[in-house]
Amino acid sequence: MMLRRWMAAGLVAVATAGALGAVPATANRPHDPTDRSLRALALRHKLHIGTAVDMAALTDPADPRYRELVREEFSSVTAENEMKWESLEPTRGNYDWGPADAFVAAARRNDQRVRGHVLVWQNQVPKWLTDGVADGSIGTAELREILRHHITTVVSRYRGRIWQWDVVNEAVSDPWDTPSTLHYKGFWAEHLGPGYIADAFRWARAADPGALLFYNDYNIEAFGSGNPADDKTQFVHDMARDLLAQGVPIDGVGSQGHLGTQYGNYDPIQVADALHRFARLGLATAFTEVDVRSRLTDGVQAGDPEEINPRLQASAANFHALLQGCLAEPRCLSFTVWGFTDRHSWVPGWFDDPPEGLATIYDEDYRPKRAYHLIKADLVYAGPPYVLPRVAPKPRR
Repeated sequence: MMLRRWMAAGLVAVATAGALGAVPATANRPHDPTDRSLRALALRHKLHIGTAVDMAALTDPADPRYRELVREEFSSVTAENEMKWESLEPTRGNYDWGPADAFVAAARRNDQRVRGHVLVWQNQVPKWLTDGVADGSIGTAELREILRHHITTVVSRYRGRIWQWDVVNEAVSDPWDTPSTLHYKGFWAEHLGPGYIADAFRWARAADPGALLFYNDYNIEAFGSGNPADDKTQFVHDMARDLLAQGVPIDGVGSQGHLGTQYGNYDPIQVADALHRFARLGLATAFTEVDVRSRLTDGVQAGDPEEINPRLQASAANFHALLQGCLAEPRCLSFTVWGFTDRHSWVPGWFDDPPEGLATIYDEDYRPKRAYHLIKADLVYAGPPYVLPRVAPKPRR
């Protein structure tokens, strides 16, 4: 679905505002900072603005604008799928490194840092592995060795070329799951117990002493009740605290930031508070998969501005809340959007009943939305004393 017609009026308004705000260069203001890329503006704060990359789009000769924006606007990149286990090892013992190698090489050409995503997750695991466990041909001891071998093989191959690894992803349940009390969930916890989390970090550290090692999850943007039985952020905080007490080399916690305009979401103070609390543990933080989806009602799909404009404004406010919270915490190292254009967004294919979309900062024609301009404004106008330079951590031994 192409939602183009309704964007035109908004773009005219943005362009007009930009023209009215433009002033001649002076000694005090040598240039208009809004002319600069997100990448350049964020580096003023030593913050990396990143995007997930769709490799099919990146290598499509008919889509040069996608490549241009990846290169120009972002200083870090994450592969959407190419570094996940099912992509790397579709058959046992046979790794297909081509797409992941091409992704890492492109990042190097563009002088971009790489977030490695993901080493251990219960989704997108190769079928040969899950089938082997299900039929009993792969037992517990062998499964643990397979996991160790996979982590060691992948991290060793890209040693020195990955800035942050998502070592373990989405290991914690949600309050609406059964049972409702928060717990360790999924394939790996079921078959290896929660101890696999500490093992994964230790194996990753042995394979690359220089990479930053992250735990990554969704719905941890702010604290709730403070009870780890039903507050996922508190559960993850306490898990990280306990891992550190055991000497596990965890360096950071990644908050995905998948939000929706139909929900009651966060303000920058709530977000900053959560990041500050993780920082007090000595951990780095990052927003790793930010998007803000909206319901594609009949009115939205028909191009009704009375339905579309409130959603665009709410989307921009949510991006703004997460970024301001990140800017307020010096240990928040990067802010990654999960795809930057509605042309190549995972949301419509996943959220289809009811349909959702409009989740990124550019429309399907690569025109920046209100969210893009608000992110840029945050980066332009933020500064001391409340926004301080990033604190660069050293990998934990």
